[in-house]
Amino acid sequence: MSRSFLLAARPVLLAAAALGSQAATSSAQARVLPFAIGETLEYAARAPHGLKGKATMWVEGPATVRGAQAMVLRFDFATRVGFVRISDRTTSWLDPDQFAALRYDKQEVRFMARHTEHVELDPATRSWTEADGRTGQSPSSAPLDELSFIYWLRTLTLAPDSTITLERHFDPARNPTVIRSLGRGKVETPLGTFATREVEMRVRDTRNYRGEGVIRFSFSDDACRRPVRIESTIPDAGTVVMTLQSASPVVSGCTPRPQ
Repeated sequence: MSRSFLLAARPVLLAAAALGSQAATSSAQARVLPFAIGETLEYAARAPHGLKGKATMWVEGPATVRGAQAMVLRFDFATRVGFVRISDRTTSWLDPDQFAALRYDKQEVRFMARHTEHVELDPATRSWTEADGRTGQSPSSAPLDELSFIYWLRTLTLAPDSTITLERHFDPARNPTVIRSLGRGKVETPLGTFATREVEMRVRDTRNYRGEGVIRFSFSDDACRRPVRIESTIPDAGTVVMTLQSASPVVSGCTPRPQ
C-alpha cells in the first residue's frame, strides 16, 4: 500500500475516532481502510416497471468471531411490487487485518421464493461450513463473500484499462471473479455530482444470474471510495440501479466536487 494512500485515508480514520469507536477500529487502523465502523450509506433503488426501493450499507462492530475482532458489514434492501415483498438482508463478519470473511449470513425474499445462507469460514484452514451441513474448501486463505467483496473493491487501485482475475470467493463454484477498470466518470446524486472511478465486476452466480453476472460500480474518486452508484442486471428483474442518497459521517475530502 503506497504512502500517498495512507495519507489520503487518514481523514476517514479521524472520522471514526470522532464517533467514539477507538477500540472498535483498532484493527482497521492497522490496515488503514477507506471505511470505518460507523459509516452508513443510504441508496434509492430503481428498476424497470416502476419498481422503487431503498437500500442501506453500513458498518457495525466490533464483534468477536472465534477469538478474532471483526467489523460487521451489513446490507439491507427492501421494496414491494403490489402486495409482494422483495428483500435482501446480508451480513458479513470481516477480519480487517487479514481482509478475510469469518462469517456470512443472507436472508432473501424474492416474489414467492425464500433463500437463506449462514456460513462459518476459517481462513487458516480455508474451510467453510454451511448451516445446512454443506462443507467446502476455499481457494484462498483470505476468502470473501459477495458483500465483503464490495468493501474490498474500495481498497483497490486499478491502472486504467486494466483487468485482474481473482479466486477470492469462499465457494470455488463462484470463481473466478474478473474485475476491469473502465476509467473515470461522473455521477449525479442528490448529494451532488461525484467524480468517480468506474469498475466492472463479472461474477459467477447460477442462482441470481443464470451463469455470469455483471455489476458496475462507480466509486467516489476520493479517500473514502464510496460506491455512489451500483448497477446490476438480474434475470426477471432487469437492470437495478442504486444511487447514493446520504452518507455519514461527513468526511472532509469525501463530498461532491464543485462542477
